[in-house]
Amino acid sequence: MDLGSMGFLKALLVAVYALHPYFSHAETAPNYSFVHESTTAPPVSYHDYIVVGGGAAGCPLAATLSETANVLVLERGGSPYRNPGKTDKGNFLLTLLDPSPDSYAQIFITEDGVYNHRARVLGGGTVINAGFYSHAETEFVKESGLDEALVNDAYQWVENKVVFKAPLLQWQTAMRDGLLEAGVLPYNGFTNEHINGTKIGSTIFDMNDRRHSAADLLEYADPKNITVYLHATVTKILFTTQTVGSRPRATGVIYEDALGVKHTAYLTNDSKSEIIVSAGVIGSSQLLMLSGIGPRSQLEPLGIKLVMDQPMVGQGLADNTLNGLLIPSPNPVELSLLSTVGISLLLNYIEAGSGLNLAPSFGWISKFLLSILDQTAIGSFFDTRLNGGIIIQKVARPLSTGHLELRSTDPHETPKVRFNYFQEPEDLRNCVQGMKTIINVVNSKAFSKFRYRTISTQQLLTVVAALPLNQRPRHFDTASSLEQFCNDTVMTFWHHHGGCQVGKVVDKDYRVIGVDGLRVIDASTFSFTPGTNPQATVMMLGRAMGVRIEKDRRS
Repeated sequence: MDLGSMGFLKALLVAVYALHPYFSHAETAPNYSFVHESTTAPPVSYHDYIVVGGGAAGCPLAATLSETANVLVLERGGSPYRNPGKTDKGNFLLTLLDPSPDSYAQIFITEDGVYNHRARVLGGGTVINAGFYSHAETEFVKESGLDEALVNDAYQWVENKVVFKAPLLQWQTAMRDGLLEAGVLPYNGFTNEHINGTKIGSTIFDMNDRRHSAADLLEYADPKNITVYLHATVTKILFTTQTVGSRPRATGVIYEDALGVKHTAYLTNDSKSEIIVSAGVIGSSQLLMLSGIGPRSQLEPLGIKLVMDQPMVGQGLADNTLNGLLIPSPNPVELSLLSTVGISLLLNYIEAGSGLNLAPSFGWISKFLLSILDQTAIGSFFDTRLNGGIIIQKVARPLSTGHLELRSTDPHETPKVRFNYFQEPEDLRNCVQGMKTIINVVNSKAFSKFRYRTISTQQLLTVVAALPLNQRPRHFDTASSLEQFCNDTVMTFWHHHGGCQVGKVVDKDYRVIGVDGLRVIDASTFSFTPGTNPQATVMMLGRAMGVRIEKDRRS
């Protein structure tokens, strides 16, 4: 099933979004006097810092820098507060699958045939993710070169505003006990720390299931020192060189507003002023290339003036794989998202969710499942709500990597992205082990309340193998071989990383190597995703680097 053949489904979804009751209620949102549509921006402006991308790293970074300097944030998406109910916990799948032109999640298909998404909203991925909050491994902090006390302070700064203890109701309790039965030991109780075994983590959903995001961290900002423009797409970073052969220096950016009108933002005439790119894994590499920093072999054929031949931009791109099972339940299930996690020594993480809202147009899946399972007593698994749940696994540190390649000079067009899923045999072995753990959890005594006795785990594998989860071909043994199942049903965990990695594109201070006045601070600098879910660390990094940059400015 390609996107072109999904036109009718898209039309249905657009109609559902216009009428869906979950999106119609009002909620008090932060009253940000400094957030404006980019159509109101002046033709030319000057700033101490220009932050490209108001996402998980960009928002805390900009809020921190605004304490002592003038900051401009340019976000290509809109406001998450415009329709706050849209991002409630129950609407996770609906938000992710929203096909409207101004959706918070921009869909693209990798060259591997896997559906994927890029955040397109103030707050970035924290507005469209499953909400789980957990710290990075100690190893990641040591490798980053960040001071441990600064890291802990930055985590706390984030947690004071947007983090809550995840609830532990029936589905997540069964998940916890099932993991322990399956041997994912020890039980570590509630903790934000990354510890092998089974634990309960935190979430950015509050007790009313309302989402909080990195955009909320702008409440820390000094409103006199910050301006945020929405629907502002940066097309190019500007550079100057003082003499022939000298290092290029970033001096400003050109950006387009929602009407296509171009604006220019310059750095103030201060040697410590900087442009900081926090546009996400896809966007940061893309913008560097569009601005002339990247592989000569890619840029020159597109007519992009070369500022610096940097062949590592867009390389080392990786994506943590997602595979799992759908489990119809004979008993009612509560709404839940990723409260319990199993952290395995075999480098995979096991998580679960249940009771999510669905559009009426997904009703066909119930009939589809009934036809495959040949069951008449199941009732409706998919209606407007998931009557059951999912258990999924993530390969923690994929060795398989790919690259990003520009399609054109259009900044609105997602580049070609290839992650080379399971190219390395070890990744496939880890996926198979993760699937075995999921099967053991589903077969555990703890999970029996949520299992139809007449449906085997082999049948559950057959169901997933038959669903159009991606554009990869299926094989005769997709459901009978876990190796083939992993390959054929692979999805994204949306934990992209790489493309502007430390030591290859940026240095330990996240400065772009060979260029002055330019940094990249986001997950594109990572060589692996920290923790079970990276949002905690990305927000922490934005705050911590803001503190460091601010300190350097004062010195």
